[in-house]
Amino acid sequence: MINVLIVDDSAFMRQIFKKNIDREPDINTIGIARNGKDALKKIARYSPDVITLDIEMPEMDGLETLKVLMDRKDFEIPIIMVSALDNKANVMDALDLGAFDFLPKPSKKISMDIEEITEDLINKIRAAHQSNKCRVDSKKRTPVQNKVKNKNIEKFPIVAVGTSSGGPNALKELLTALPADFPGGMIIVQHMPEGFTKTLAERLDSISEIDILEAQEGDQLEKGKALIAPGNYHLEIKNQKVRLNQKDKRWGVRPCADYMMETTAQSFTNRVIGVVLTGMGHDGGLGMKEIKNNGGYCIIQDKESSLVYGMPKSVKDQNAYDEIVPLSDIPHKIMEVIERKF
Repeated sequence: MINVLIVDDSAFMRQIFKKNIDREPDINTIGIARNGKDALKKIARYSPDVITLDIEMPEMDGLETLKVLMDRKDFEIPIIMVSALDNKANVMDALDLGAFDFLPKPSKKISMDIEEITEDLINKIRAAHQSNKCRVDSKKRTPVQNKVKNKNIEKFPIVAVGTSSGGPNALKELLTALPADFPGGMIIVQHMPEGFTKTLAERLDSISEIDILEAQEGDQLEKGKALIAPGNYHLEIKNQKVRLNQKDKRWGVRPCADYMMETTAQSFTNRVIGVVLTGMGHDGGLGMKEIKNNGGYCIIQDKESSLVYGMPKSVKDQNAYDEIVPLSDIPHKIMEVIERKF
């Protein structure tokens, strides 16, 4: 049984979350707290397996509560932040601090209904409970060197990256390790709601040597630039340009890494280096298989450094990889492949 502590100042949200959690045979609401101070007492009393933590609360908000908890070196309870859409910066701060993932609150600004939100909540509670509780060291690294002799190659490599839960911190470690003269283009799918991907791109761009932007319709892949698929839009590559659409979700997600990787492989064939990082679900396995089938090279994050091993495991189950390495080694591996193939 997965015991969950719900922390929210809204009686409506507490009722919705509790009702949907308690109808699952393997999940139970062990307690409810109305603010951060109340939460700290309830955590000590109940020792929950997973915590849902609202960001906006009186007396002690979610971000302040998270900081207190993460300052405890032995604290290993996964926390799912609950946030309104106008709290994008605070959500990124929470993920930086070590929150497992986040969930947007229903509001007039989003189309996601209560049923869809609670389904997402249940999936994330299960994934959080099964996640790697050890804290992965995710920080800015000294950039790897670009040793590619032919730095003006026209047919430059394309790095296609897919990730989900734990992805923002994994992307931070990967992207901050790439040099300003990175000789390839990069396209990224991070499972995240609409609006948050732009904030993520801006946050990563501010600390990285390469340029990082949220992708737009018609964008072209360029050397030294990373494009992040916008939330709620599938990103596909057609005629070597970005095409955005809102086709049905695949694996329950939009954007979907499989769509991006399959079309990238079909457009750029053996120029593609596929990378799948930490994440829940099965997305990425079929896309990496397409990259392999088109002569590309595939790298996946290892289980020990992944917050959630679902997406890398999906690739492994498809036998669609060339190497399995720790997160800290992936930037070096990408450069090694580029040096070897280009």
